[in-house]
Amino acid sequence: MSNLQERREREKQQRQDAILDAAETMFAGKGYERTSMDEIARTASLSRALLYVYFKDKAAIQRGIILRAAERLQERFRTALEAGDTGLDKIREIGAAYYRFWQEEPNYFDALTRAATAMQDADADESELMVGCEMTTMSLMVEALNAGIEDGSIDATQVSDCFQTALYLRGALHGVIMMCQQEMGEDGPLATYPSDSLVRHTMEMLVRSIRA
Repeated sequence: MSNLQERREREKQQRQDAILDAAETMFAGKGYERTSMDEIARTASLSRALLYVYFKDKAAIQRGIILRAAERLQERFRTALEAGDTGLDKIREIGAAYYRFWQEEPNYFDALTRAATAMQDADADESELMVGCEMTTMSLMVEALNAGIEDGSIDATQVSDCFQTALYLRGALHGVIMMCQQEMGEDGPLATYPSDSLVRHTMEMLVRSIRA
């Protein structure tokens, strides 16, 4: 690739990032439905015409944010995988990373929660990127499970299929986090249970289910 092509690709990426940054700000402040493409263009310091060169509509921008969220979660899982000593420790770290993702980047967490619906209208390239991100994220959990089986910290008889086990672990933790988010308000049925305590209890129960 020539220097000119590299510069153009860099500028293209910078504009896409500026649009996504602007959209994230607007969606967080006004909500998705009440935010217009004109407002996103102004916030990103771009013309409306140039905005449409990069994203055909607001839904496409939302899908861009979902892809960004998937990449951020992947980074957190990768860091967690490297932090644990044994395979079981790595699974614990990944669970803790998922919980922190919800606490520290709730907008990205919510974006991924809506991903299945939002990605229905994605084009082939977007779908491929999303599937690739999701599979990489899950493969990091599979890697941790395989490491645990090899080092003896995870009971191989409890993990007949690492990918299915990874789906179970993430799905169970996600379900509890969603329950905390929806039902732990002042008037919620779980108001007396601190989310921290419930999530940690859930992670310990999940770890026990596979521990050697």
